[in-house]
Amino acid sequence: MHRFQSKSTITRFRCAALLICARCLLVPSVVAVLVDALVRNDQPQILLAMGMVGVTVVMGVLQWVLASRTRCPLCMTPVLATKGCAKHRNARKILGSHRLRVALGVLFRGSFTCPYCHEPSVMEVRRRAPYAQVRQ
Repeated sequence: MHRFQSKSTITRFRCAALLICARCLLVPSVVAVLVDALVRNDQPQILLAMGMVGVTVVMGVLQWVLASRTRCPLCMTPVLATKGCAKHRNARKILGSHRLRVALGVLFRGSFTCPYCHEPSVMEVRRRAPYAQVRQ
């Protein structure tokens, strides 16, 4: 199991994972509300749907910024960002997404398996070795 160097890295992972999961829930609900509003021709509901679209876009940009700095401690590839890199042959998906699998692992299990190097990482800060005593 690999561990991270700082607590801020773990916080960044959790925030980016939360945004990915929220977007996965928000996008279908925005589409459903927008279609319902257009079918009913309900002006306040259309405005609500447009506000939800704006929130989704802002969340997408924020998630994009945070996810670009969520790197696997071993291979240093951003695991929550969209990359065109080849995935490991044993990398698994949830709902067709490697990023969603990593995000759910970060949030609910406290660990994830990198889809690029297929090495497990736990959401903990690594301990530093005590300094060696200098011989005199």
